[in-house]
Amino acid sequence: MLTEERVKELLEAIRPALQMDGGDVEFVELKGNVVYIRLMGACNGCPMATLTLKEGIERYMREKLPQIDGVEAV
Repeated sequence: MLTEERVKELLEAIRPALQMDGGDVEFVELKGNVVYIRLMGACNGCPMATLTLKEGIERYMREKLPQIDGVEAV
């Protein structure tokens, strides 16, 4: 079952890697099977943010919770 609590746990596992590069991520909401997040710090406005979002965060989260349809930045 996809729960907000489980999504937040996964984001907490990812945060240290983002923080090492001066960035961060914040959970915004879970709507259906799509996770909405906010990229902050160095990630906000970074040209590599889309790659980080799709190939990093979304890929990791879908490996752990296959029922996630996607991760979107707001």
